[in-house]
Amino acid sequence: MSPTRRLVVIVLFEDVDLLDVTGPPEVFALVRREMGEEAGYEVVLAAETMDPVTTSAGVRVLPDATFEEVSGRGIDTLVVPGAVEVDDRHRVHAVTDPTVVAWVKTLAARTRRLASVCVGAHVLAEAGLLDGKRATTHWSTARQLAERYPAVEVDADPVFIRDGAVWTGAGISSCLDLSLALVADDFGEPTALRVARQLVMYLKRPGGQSQFSVPLEPASTTRRVEELRHHVTRHLTEPLTVADLAAVAHVSERQLTRIFKTELGTTPAAYVESARVEAARHRLESTDATLERVASGCGFGTTDTLIRAFRRTLNTTPTEYRNRFRNAVGE
Repeated sequence: MSPTRRLVVIVLFEDVDLLDVTGPPEVFALVRREMGEEAGYEVVLAAETMDPVTTSAGVRVLPDATFEEVSGRGIDTLVVPGAVEVDDRHRVHAVTDPTVVAWVKTLAARTRRLASVCVGAHVLAEAGLLDGKRATTHWSTARQLAERYPAVEVDADPVFIRDGAVWTGAGISSCLDLSLALVADDFGEPTALRVARQLVMYLKRPGGQSQFSVPLEPASTTRRVEELRHHVTRHLTEPLTVADLAAVAHVSERQLTRIFKTELGTTPAAYVESARVEAARHRLESTDATLERVASGCGFGTTDTLIRAFRRTLNTTPTEYRNRFRNAVGE
């Protein structure tokens, strides 16, 4: 292998999420196209044996090598995808196969950098590789990760987190964001930007950006809360205080607060702010409106209030957000 090519080993095992396995190689292959065949990455899919591996999507994947074979090579990056199982109550649980965990622990000792995709963080945690580190995973298993591995500082909000030489990604599609971040770290953001353009996606969402957005929240179980949510979306420029929303719902302020906590897991004020941030994100991505117009049009009133809300909820600024998203798709 050329000294400028970095060996990436992706762990394979039964019922692994398909996109966890195939997403990163798509990103890494485009680096070679942008930089030349002698640069970039060499990607190897490794499993316990050379038998085909059946993914969660039912698609079978052939390993390139066994764990034992790659253990003798200089691994630059070990990528650990995830797998889940659903119980009788439709609850999602991360899978941590003891054999896979043992091999990951062995390979990690020979690896410069570790990266997990989605619930692959549970495999790293089971191997003791996240102890004392900050990490993320898919939101549906974040509580499980935190409860089972108290030595891990779990943050379910970011799209990906880097803690030293260990990177952890959130939802399945965030494997692309994480992979682009690894490319930027290795070869610079200009190269990562060119790859992102080939993928017709943003260069990267900021690592601190939330996994969640208001429209993607699950529907509530009551019509009253659904009506409140629609009211918030349609009246973002109005005050939308607790008293205002309580009047719309025909309940007391205390009851309204209890309803939001039970149905949406948040407070009325936090929900209103998240709705306004979501609206501002769309305007920053799709228009050239000034920050003053975005702030007033989304109910923030002032630019300072808009900036504080972005820092608090997305760990970035409106200007940085626009630059990252607009530059990646508009140039």
